[in-house]
Amino acid sequence: MYSMTGYGKGVCAADGAELTAEVKSVNNRFLDLAVKSPRIFLSQEEHIRAVAREYISRGHVDIYISYSDKREKQLSYSVDLSVARAYQRAAAQLKEALPGVADDASLTFYLRLPDVVRTQEESGGDELLVSLLDGALRQAFEGLSSMRRAEGERLKADLLARMETIEGLVAGIAQRAPRVAEEYRLRLTERIEEFLAGKTDEARILTEAAIYADKCSIDEELTRLTAHIKAFRDICASEQVGRKLDFLVQEFNRECNTVCSKSCDKEITALALQMKNEIEKIREQIQNLE
Repeated sequence: MYSMTGYGKGVCAADGAELTAEVKSVNNRFLDLAVKSPRIFLSQEEHIRAVAREYISRGHVDIYISYSDKREKQLSYSVDLSVARAYQRAAAQLKEALPGVADDASLTFYLRLPDVVRTQEESGGDELLVSLLDGALRQAFEGLSSMRRAEGERLKADLLARMETIEGLVAGIAQRAPRVAEEYRLRLTERIEEFLAGKTDEARILTEAAIYADKCSIDEELTRLTAHIKAFRDICASEQVGRKLDFLVQEFNRECNTVCSKSCDKEITALALQMKNEIEKIREQIQNLE
């Protein structure tokens, strides 16, 4: 079982280059990846996302990439002729406006002007950076997975403990439910005897008690709740459980509401309300699960 929140960091270095990858994940209904990296890795963004999908299937994930490269690089130079000609035209206009000023322009002068000469890297270092990127990413996601699993196990322990509480409440309701109809029959008998001065129609009383018992019967709801408890524990034994448990908790809530609406007994109602409270706490917790 995995939580959707966690953090991981990976660092890979070689030949004077060092790359750092950091990943942070939080809750989200779907997988949402946000990549923040230098422009040099723009072509690698799909690879970054592919690696992320290998480790995580749900949640919002921020991926941060940074690097330093201290390797010696071979450089080539190119001349931007359009910029050089623009400078030349500007110099000609200035000479025309100020004819008394000496013209000492030379090729060296133009080479010193901004943007006339541009540098281009010729080394094959990109392959090394891509290799470091993959290694750092996987290291970061391994750390993220480790943290998410540890948090998921803590959530699992809490959820199973709350499910034990719910199971105890269901058992309490099941123990109380059969006595409700009998208590209603006794109250009905007492009231009839009070109004009719001891004359009672036992058959009529039994009929009314049977109708009441059928109306207030929660046997089906208790059976389904018991089945849901078993299903909850079975699901918790797997890894990606968030969506399944979310649906199952809705079913828990539905059955609990039905018990509350059918019951005319304050003890059963009190137990059902406690159950709703536990179900709500479970619902909040599973929002953190992948």
